[in-house]
Amino acid sequence: MTDLSIGEQFFAPATTDMVAGLHGQYRRDRQRIQQVVEFVRPDQLGNVLHYFIAGNQDRRDRFTGSVAQLFGETGAVAALDADYWQRALALTDVMDFMPAERREEWHTLIREHQAPEFSEETVRATLGALLAQRMDFLAEKVDGIFRALSREHVTNRPEGFSKRLILTGVTNDWGHYGRQQTGHLNDLRQVVAKLMNRDEPGWQASHRLVEIARREHRGEWLAVDGGALRLRCYKNGNGHLEIHEDIAWQLNQILAHLHPAAIPSEFRTAPKRAKRRHYTLMERPLPFAVLNLIAEMRPIIHHLVRNQFGDREIEPLTRNRHNLGLPFGEHDKHLVKQAGMALEAIGGVKYSAKNSTWWEFDYDPGEAIGLIVASGTVPDHQSHQFYPTPRGLAEKVAELADIQPHHLCLEPSAGTGALADLMHEPLCIEVSALHCQVLEAKGYAKIPGDFLALVDDIQAKHKPFDRILMNPPFSQGRWQAHTEAAADLLAPGGRLVAILPASSQTTFHLEGLACTWQGPFDNQFPGASVSVSILIAEAA
Repeated sequence: MTDLSIGEQFFAPATTDMVAGLHGQYRRDRQRIQQVVEFVRPDQLGNVLHYFIAGNQDRRDRFTGSVAQLFGETGAVAALDADYWQRALALTDVMDFMPAERREEWHTLIREHQAPEFSEETVRATLGALLAQRMDFLAEKVDGIFRALSREHVTNRPEGFSKRLILTGVTNDWGHYGRQQTGHLNDLRQVVAKLMNRDEPGWQASHRLVEIARREHRGEWLAVDGGALRLRCYKNGNGHLEIHEDIAWQLNQILAHLHPAAIPSEFRTAPKRAKRRHYTLMERPLPFAVLNLIAEMRPIIHHLVRNQFGDREIEPLTRNRHNLGLPFGEHDKHLVKQAGMALEAIGGVKYSAKNSTWWEFDYDPGEAIGLIVASGTVPDHQSHQFYPTPRGLAEKVAELADIQPHHLCLEPSAGTGALADLMHEPLCIEVSALHCQVLEAKGYAKIPGDFLALVDDIQAKHKPFDRILMNPPFSQGRWQAHTEAAADLLAPGGRLVAILPASSQTTFHLEGLACTWQGPFDNQFPGASVSVSILIAEAA
């Protein structure tokens, strides 16, 4: 990746046409200022304007100057210059990449009305220079992040961002986040967001991340931003940070703009190895605006309360304490829709009444919500083939299974537990870490991972199962492999009940098992136009 390609990815396009248009507006407003100055000259109307000021100001008005001071051309033009410099800079993205010290210098010039004259020649020259320096600004920012997080200079650490970073003081002596280090971590996440074409995290995003890692996943690796980063926090306040190799080499390429000889080419070019370190990037990152909305949700009142006079009790909107409601205020409907989809992916059910909107769960969703906020992801339908089993279909499967209290039960693709909820103490297998969090919150025994990869281990460590209920992934014929593997775990006299594609009735049979079918059932899964049948397979 060259500096040019970095610029195309990071920097907003800018044209000189905007300067001409903005300067035309500036000339118009400056002429109007001059007209006002002429208008209030003492030989015109200026000798009576002080009556308007004296008669219309309130007691809190501290202006005590003369009319001449109030309508002085020099001060007005200085304010005009500052305003138009603010507008000109806002038309570009230079302030986003400018180092903090330089950015503060510009803010001071504008705030104190000390900006240069807004002449077309000066504006073009200044903006041109600033736009040309964006790559320098970005490299300085990334270099500053690297030094702050690694406490090393890149010349002493040629691997740059490719090597694990040891973070000190991520949490403090009181067990909360360390403001300075989480600030640097947030700066890094802002750059990574640019590389991933995402919106940028707000200042509080990494404070929340560290709190979640410390409180709920201490000593464990926690996927961050769709797997772009991994964070592990420890009891002593320190943390480890790893950056995915597809992100690390791009950060190193930016560092190399400042230190071209410090980082060997293998650390600043895309990896060409066939075998890479294992990272999971199967899940889609949500916009930070959506994650922030989810993080701010709180349970709505779920118990009886007395009215303001204390003479009667008011029935709450719900009696379910496991709920999350939208925070007070107006919210963008698109953000609410995306947040709702994320909550529904972990088993939330939406309700609306009396100008309130909330989602209810049949378990405590706190840790699952923390995982969404930290990782930025929810299981994707296509990558995980996650289509929750509708309640009616799940009940039909459970009825056909005829589960008794003494039966040993298995759910090989448990999702959020739609089938497991109808089983007796099932063992749940689930590939999604987030869904595993949901299953754990529901109190189910779970094994994280891909069922097909775990079959031999399950067979070695567990007794055969009396009942197996399953809704396997359908794509690429995976349903057949999953069903055949599950059948190998069935105990003598056991029963397997599976939701399968309707076409499988005429093409699929489990050798050695007595198979019967029910269905087909049409349009059972929202978002998927698929017909299904139910297989009942019994072992002798």
